[in-house]
Formats: sequence, C-alpha cells, structure tokens
Amino acid sequence: MDGARWLTPEQLRAWIRLEAVVELLPAVLDSQLQHDEQLTHFEYLVMAKLSESPEHTLRMTALAATTNSTLPRLSHVVSRLESRGFVERSPCPTDRRATNAHLTEAGWQKVVQTAPGHVETVRDYVIDRLTDEQVTQLDEIMQALLQKLDPENTLRRLP
Repeated sequence: MDGARWLTPEQLRAWIRLEAVVELLPAVLDSQLQHDEQLTHFEYLVMAKLSESPEHTLRMTALAATTNSTLPRLSHVVSRLESRGFVERSPCPTDRRATNAHLTEAGWQKVVQTAPGHVETVRDYVIDRLTDEQVTQLDEIMQALLQKLDPENTLRRLP
C-alpha cells in the first residue's frame, strides 16, 4: 500500500455519493419507463439515438458505439424492438457488410409518447434538485469526466 494516493475525507464522501447515484439512477429511470411505457431504459436509449439521427437510421456498429453497447447486446435489443414494430434492420446500401437500424413510424410515435414522462423523471430526480448554477457545474463536471472516459466521443455527447 506504500505510495497509494488515498482520498481525503471530502474526496471519499464525494466518490461514495457518485457511486450511489451511478447505482440508483439507472433503476429509477428503468422503473418509470417499464411502468409507463413497457420499455427498458436501454430500449428507449436505442430508439432515442435513432430518432436523433438523419433519416432515423444508423449503422448497427455506430448505434452500438453511441449507446456504449456490444453488438450482441444491441442485436438482442433491436430484435425485441423489431418484434414490436419500433425498429427495422436492413442492409447498408453503401457497405454490403454492414447492417442499418431504422426507427419506424411506430417507433417514432413511441419515442414522442415516451419522452415527456422520461424527461419528467429526469427533472424530478436530477435537474429540479439543483440550482441553475449547480446544473452548469454538473455539466462541467460530466464534461471533465467524459474527456477521460470517452476521449474519442463515441457516445456522441454534446461538444
């Protein structure tokens, strides 16, 4: 243990609280989406990423990168979304080896229907708990952490 850079009590408290938020928040988001829309948070994330993409379409590899998912996990989730009529897969017209995922009109309507409840949960559990100054600080803190965690910007976070 020689040479370890131990956390100060203040740093340890902040770290423990960050760990708790990282563990608890996904369950809250998942619970609301499951209860209200019969979607997992990850299913909603996949559809939201497609909804933000040109022509509501992304290559599966790009979709996996922007959702921080493996291709096998993404493929399984897209299969579930396909069975519900929300997403469809097709060969990429510019690369025969690639497959595109496309948000269907039913998928778009589901995103439009789901977004208000999801945003309300995000507001209730995060945004409305903070002052405007704290929201700005949170944004700056997350940007600093993401520069280390995602230096290539694979999650396509905002600049």
